[in-house]
Amino acid sequence: MTIHIEDLTFDVIIGLLDFERENPQQIIVDLKASYAYSDKNFIDYADMMLLIQNELKLKRYRLLEDALLGLKSILVTTYPQLETLFLKIMKPNILAPCQVGLSHTWTFK
Repeated sequence: MTIHIEDLTFDVIIGLLDFERENPQQIIVDLKASYAYSDKNFIDYADMMLLIQNELKLKRYRLLEDALLGLKSILVTTYPQLETLFLKIMKPNILAPCQVGLSHTWTFK
């Protein structure tokens, strides 16, 4: 099975610049995660969404790279049955003419 969380949009403190450290900014998170489903082995996508929000709100990362690695770490610890994980974090309002972000895909099994 593959879980898709798309366009998870919320405000956090993230970034290096002074104004990014003082004021929350909007980010958009996408996730795609696969695992072997069974009746006793399922992942609640609502819990996964809350885990992502809480991690990013609490940690106040400076770099998107560190935010992605932090999310990966907490997700694979919480859900060891994950086989693949794709994460993307976008900052839609940091540069006027475009959206910028970072993504990565991991394979565990």
